[in-house]
Amino acid sequence: MLPLAGRCIVTTRPAGQADGLAGELSMLGAEVLNFPVIGIAAADPAPLQALNLADFQLAFFVSPNAVEQAFRIRPFEDWPAALLLATVGPASARALALQGCPVVISPGSGFDSESVLALPEFSAEALAGKRVLLLRGDGGRELLADTLRERGAQVVQVSCYRRVRAALDPAPLLMRFARGEIAALVFSASEGLRFFLEITGAGGHAMLQALPCFAPHPRICAALQEAGATHVRQTGAGDVGIAAGLAEYLAASPPAPSAKS
Repeated sequence: MLPLAGRCIVTTRPAGQADGLAGELSMLGAEVLNFPVIGIAAADPAPLQALNLADFQLAFFVSPNAVEQAFRIRPFEDWPAALLLATVGPASARALALQGCPVVISPGSGFDSESVLALPEFSAEALAGKRVLLLRGDGGRELLADTLRERGAQVVQVSCYRRVRAALDPAPLLMRFARGEIAALVFSASEGLRFFLEITGAGGHAMLQALPCFAPHPRICAALQEAGATHVRQTGAGDVGIAAGLAEYLAASPPAPSAKS
């Protein structure tokens, strides 16, 4: 029997960005229910439109959303061939490849800012005196930008999209939880957890307390614990790592408790 057969797994990625993870989980037998709590809205295009991209030696994209929105504002032909492109993980690297970018700098594992900063292309020797364009959503961590500046780079940050709370009806999800049909929750962003709780209210808090919650990064796991989740598991990075973590845990566990138990 497949390790996730008969289990319904709830993911929380934005609409259109959960297909890879859903595919990995489905191959392991799971029913996947995506509850896309994060909506992506366009930011003001003017700051990116005003830049001379030839002034930069390196452009870093923090996520697939940054890739999609940046290239919507500045199409592929605007990006100089000599400009090095970098990102944090395989999903963003694939998004850049789809835009026509053949060479992308990204870590082979550990898909976060710390992993990027460990790359030789991001050493102080490599960055000294270079102008770096950091393309991201509104807000977010400052670790990458701050460290690049400490290593001698001139950093320009541009917000090319906004994260907003999606307009979702939580009733179908909460009904399935009440019937004991949900096996686990997966969170890929701390902001997604915040939106999840804003959308689902008391029912969402009950889900966190009753169900195992999975996340690929310790920062998200810590946020889950602070929010009251009682069964938090950190998985490996990427879609494959997340799916493997769920399979390992749930295959050896009885069905997740429900609100009725």
